[in-house]
Amino acid sequence: MIREEGQIPEVNKLVTLAKEAGFTYAAPLAMDALEFRSEVRDMCSADSCKSYGRSWSCPPAVGSIECAAERAGAYSSGIIVQTMGTLDGSFDMKGTAAIMQQHKKSFDTLVRQIRHFYPDCLPMGAGTCRLCRACTYPDRPCRHPDRMVSSMEAYGLLVSDVAIRSGLKYNYGENTMCFTSCILTD
Repeated sequence: MIREEGQIPEVNKLVTLAKEAGFTYAAPLAMDALEFRSEVRDMCSADSCKSYGRSWSCPPAVGSIECAAERAGAYSSGIIVQTMGTLDGSFDMKGTAAIMQQHKKSFDTLVRQIRHFYPDCLPMGAGTCRLCRACTYPDRPCRHPDRMVSSMEAYGLLVSDVAIRSGLKYNYGENTMCFTSCILTD
């Protein structure tokens, strides 16, 4: 994609940029699909990912649902991106990790590119932030507040609903894994 310095690309050009970054699927984000649900946030407190109360990018450090809704409400558009891969079976943890690693790599690349045009964009990733080996929460400030990314779930978003309402699938069939993220722009 040809970009001129200072030219702000429209959302469809951002979708093209996302595909160039390596995502399997990308689409304009249905902004009306962003429903900030306390029941999704409550799922974080079950701590199945072992990050609740241990990371600046996760609850409770990210603030209330109301704060999340207010922050996201400042944006008028965005894109949703997905990395989908095939697994060797439903317990293929190595395959799942490889797909997640590819997703995070593509997402980091895309966020850097979009921040060139939208320095104040709001990226929401898949899973907790993994920039540091050990998060400083709650004892010291975040080492990388300008690069830290919270997950869509940390914002209280039901990822499957956001994906479907944005015209993408969430489940691509047996022996597949799909990771989903989004970036809000203004």
